[in-house]
Amino acid sequence: QVQVVESGGGLVQPGGSLRLSCEVSGFTADHYVIGWFRQAPGKEREGVSCIASSDGSTYYADSVKGRFTVSGDNAKNTFYLQMNSLKPEDTAVYYCATSITYCSSALQFYDYWGQGTQVTVSS
Repeated sequence: QVQVVESGGGLVQPGGSLRLSCEVSGFTADHYVIGWFRQAPGKEREGVSCIASSDGSTYYADSVKGRFTVSGDNAKNTFYLQMNSLKPEDTAVYYCATSITYCSSALQFYDYWGQGTQVTVSS
C-alpha cells in the first residue's frame, strides 16, 4: 500500500523560508514522478513543481520559479520542496503526489496523494 506523507508546513513571515518534506512508502515503480501541488481557500488545486526519478528533470510553475526548489533523496524515499522568498499569495495547503508517467502539473496524472500540510505566509 502506497503512503504519501507531507510535513514541514507552518506560519512564516513574508520573505521567509520553509522546507516541505514528502515521505513515500510502498511505492515500487522503477520510474516515478513526485509532484507538489497547492490549494488556496476558494481556489482550485494547482501544480507547483515536480521531479522525475529517471533523469532528475523538474518543472516549476511560473509563480514559483526562482524561489522554490524541488529535490529528492531516493535512498530515503523522501522528497523536498524548498520554498524561499515566500509571499502571502503562497499561502495554501500543499500536497505531494506520485505518478508513474512524466513530470507534469496536471492533477490527473497523479495516483497517490498525501493529506496536505498548511503553509501560511503572514506578518
